[in-house]
Order: sequence, then structure tokens, then C-alpha cells
Amino acid sequence: MTHEQTPHILSYGKLTLVWLTLLALTALTVWVAHHNVGIGHVWGSLAIACLKSGLVIAFFMHMKYEGRLLRWLLFTALAILAIFIGFTFFDVLYR
Repeated sequence: MTHEQTPHILSYGKLTLVWLTLLALTALTVWVAHHNVGIGHVWGSLAIACLKSGLVIAFFMHMKYEGRLLRWLLFTALAILAIFIGFTFFDVLYR
């Protein structure tokens, strides 16, 4: 097996740590949603959601251990999705 074909096995400890981090970020999301901090709660919730999705993609979907091409393809797809969502918000905002 070459270096790129070696299997990667995550330990239960690392997966548990990621899971506990996701739970803590979920609790933080609930806290931000219940406290009125102006427009900051929207940006805070979006930032927390990005962190959570990044953890899920990196560890549970094993993207951290994939090649550079696949990671760039994922990044490109997410960037295009963000652009489309942004255009949708601008369309709704300026109607």
C-alpha cells in the first residue's frame, strides 16, 4: 500500500472529543438564540454552524484524510453554495 492508500482509523477518544465539542457548540447555539444580542446572534449562530459543519466534515466524513483534489472540490462546491445563498439574501433584501 502506498501512503495515500493506508487506512486511517480514528480512536474512540478522538471521536468522543469531537462529539462532546459538537454538543458544547450546540449548547452555545441555544444560549446565543435565547439571549438578545442584536444582529450579533445571527452572525454568531452562523459562525457556530460553520464550525460544527467543519468538524463533521473533517472527522466523521474523514475529509481530513483525503487528498488535496477532493478537499478543493468540496471547498469549491461550498463556496458556490455560499454565493447562491448570498445572492438569494440580496434578492430578498432589495425587493
